[in-house]
Amino acid sequence: MPAPTHTRSHPATPDSVDIRLPWWALALPALAFVALLLLILNPADAHAAGGDPAVTHLFERVQQIVTR
Repeated sequence: MPAPTHTRSHPATPDSVDIRLPWWALALPALAFVALLLLILNPADAHAAGGDPAVTHLFERVQQIVTR
């Protein structure tokens, strides 16, 4: 039993490309880029964690797992 085919109501022209992205497909990478850029530009905010040994221990474990 053949499946019915759907035809386009407006045929596509050979030189046009129809790509539609959701709004977040551009917003999330742009937001991540800006956040990383701000971290690079303001290194004074990137201070070492010295008060809480649990956080330091967690970061050390993550680093060990990633480097294996």
